[in-house]
Amino acid sequence: MKKEASNRQVEIIEAAGRLLMESGIKGLTTKNLAFQVGFSESALYRHFKNKEDIIVLLLDYLASNIIERLEKIQLEEKSSIEKLQSIFNSQFTYFSQNPQFIVAILSEGLFDETENIYRSMMKILSFKTQLLTNIIERGKAKNELTNEISTSDIVHVVMGSFRLMMLKWKLSKFEIDLITEGNKIIKSNLKLIQI
Repeated sequence: MKKEASNRQVEIIEAAGRLLMESGIKGLTTKNLAFQVGFSESALYRHFKNKEDIIVLLLDYLASNIIERLEKIQLEEKSSIEKLQSIFNSQFTYFSQNPQFIVAILSEGLFDETENIYRSMMKILSFKTQLLTNIIERGKAKNELTNEISTSDIVHVVMGSFRLMMLKWKLSKFEIDLITEGNKIIKSNLKLIQI
């Protein structure tokens, strides 16, 4: 279930994501954000107490979306390889349509901002790590995936490849075909761990 947010709050967090994407954490000011959404700074405070609350809602909203999408895939009757491909395809598709949320994938600087922001980022990371771990362990138990590489190492490699692909996409100014290129990289990764 997506994090409950009003339409105006969603508009604000999407604008905040764009500012973070373009200018980093220093560029996300209430002045810049108010300009981006077309109303006064004081109007922002009707929806959020401060900048931290905006970032936390952005991350929580994204986490809810990721959890909702990826849990459905985990429950499907597919092989572990098919589930992993579907999960990453879903992620590449979502981010290609919503690049303003890339900050949650790439911004190490956010981890150090506040404890609340750290917890929201860790929620995303922990969910994805646990989801991949579960699927990989089931794949190993069904002899679909190699037991020669530890599950934690496989998770590390696959998540690292995803993160690198997202970084390359951002550095290309979003000109790379994220869905095609991302899925190609993930398929190559998965070939390495198949039996």
